[in-house]
Amino acid sequence: MFAYLLLLAAVLSHVLPHAGWYGFTAVGGSLLYFGARRNWLEMAVPVVVLAASDYYTTTHVFGYDFAWQAYVVTWAWYAGAMALGHVLLRERATVLHGVAAALLGPTSFFLLSNFAVWLGAQTLYPKTAGGLLACFVAGLPFYERDVISTGMVLALAFGVPVLLRRWTSQTAEAHRPV
Repeated sequence: MFAYLLLLAAVLSHVLPHAGWYGFTAVGGSLLYFGARRNWLEMAVPVVVLAASDYYTTTHVFGYDFAWQAYVVTWAWYAGAMALGHVLLRERATVLHGVAAALLGPTSFFLLSNFAVWLGAQTLYPKTAGGLLACFVAGLPFYERDVISTGMVLALAFGVPVLLRRWTSQTAEAHRPV
């Protein structure tokens, strides 16, 4: 159930105006968590829900025409992020695996999405190595915010339950009759 609550947080952080949130988004962290905690069949749900939020954001928040072709890489990444969460975090959600997921998730999105922007027909960047570099440099502030957001969501999603279990077991131990 918690994976679906995180998915709701991802959608809200995606569609609500969030300039005051320093570009925070729960999308990456929630997808990694979903992949770690839910089965393969359920993984279509976040892709469909986030694709719908992409449509809504594009047409209603930004007022642009929607071209589904522009989102294929993003939608494929949604599925890939859940697969990454499944591989890294399903069996052993250690701190090392969490850090790896928090870095690999945003890094893969940064590389794929910026490459797709550079490759696109309507881009500001020339089809040269310099243009590709300029496209990646322009995406760095978004990448930084995505790494921070993903790390925060994963730390809360995996860390809070562990801390609560430790706290309740210590409390129970302290109150056990001697």
